[in-house]
Amino acid sequence: MKTFAAILTGALLAGALWMTGCSEDPTQGYTLKSQFPDDIRTVHVPLWHRGRNVYRRGLEMRLSEAIIKRLELDTPYKTTSKDRAHTELTGTIDTISQRVLSFNPDSGLPREKEITMTVSFTWTDLRTGRDIVRRTNFRQSGTYIPPAPLSEDFFLGSEDVVNKLAQRIVEQMAAEW
Repeated sequence: MKTFAAILTGALLAGALWMTGCSEDPTQGYTLKSQFPDDIRTVHVPLWHRGRNVYRRGLEMRLSEAIIKRLELDTPYKTTSKDRAHTELTGTIDTISQRVLSFNPDSGLPREKEITMTVSFTWTDLRTGRDIVRRTNFRQSGTYIPPAPLSEDFFLGSEDVVNKLAQRIVEQMAAEW
């Protein structure tokens, strides 16, 4: 019984100490406050566009879907239609590039490839018309392995890049410290 009381006392003391380290102002210590702006509840994410020199079809749909899923998962925001939304997140896939990172010395075929996607996006408050976040030349890279046994193609390699890019775009929507 004494052990239980000691554990309970220790847990309560640790909780009290932890709470005293928290602050509503992040510059004054830790905070439990949301890192996203409080006055925004909904976001409209239309289908993103492909740049003039981007010939890979379907990437804009996959990126838009990944962003919507990330918003729903990682933020307090809900995605909705434009007429019901407080804000809108629009963007363009500007470039997609690939390069070989390593070759198989026996066959001369690529062993590892890198995909880099560059996007530009704007998060706009539809109530005021002002831009909350605007980014250009926002890049994300990922690698894939074309030869057997993995035999990954561009689609599989780009899936990782699309998901990482969606996560980083949503991270840009956090409030400034």
